[in-house]
Amino acid sequence: MTDKPTQTNHGSNSADPDEEGVVIDETEAGFLEDRAADEYPSVLQITSESGEKHRKDALDRLDRWEAGEDVPHVINFQNPSDLRALLTDRRVELLRSIMAAKPDSIRQLASRLDRDVKTVHDDLGVLAEYDIIHYEQDGRAKRPFVPYDSIEVSLEISTPQPADDTISA
Repeated sequence: MTDKPTQTNHGSNSADPDEEGVVIDETEAGFLEDRAADEYPSVLQITSESGEKHRKDALDRLDRWEAGEDVPHVINFQNPSDLRALLTDRRVELLRSIMAAKPDSIRQLASRLDRDVKTVHDDLGVLAEYDIIHYEQDGRAKRPFVPYDSIEVSLEISTPQPADDTISA
């Protein structure tokens, strides 16, 4: 059973035992779509925190943003396996390649990575659903880019506290 997705809290669904799939609530996808690339936060944080901690952090970020501070865009997964399903080794390699040198097309990126165009396209599609990858249209070619200067991944593993065992109403 997956967590109900929120703007920054996503679940996963595994259809293929070799490659876990990642699903997103379609109403939340693309919420940053209308922004120009230079208007994005410089940092994307991908976290795996409890819902309660994530809500508290989101309220803190909102206060800081309203005060004019540059705050990161955060994508949170309550279940660490959902985070791992999104950030496979191949997708991380893809992100690093795009951030190092923006490709002219998906085909060029696939060639650079020595991978099949369809699998690169599919991986880009998943990352785009989470607003990690974006596209610029250049004629018939789509040029993928990452609008963030850095992507930080945080997975906290800690001893459960007694309050963690209670169910909130």
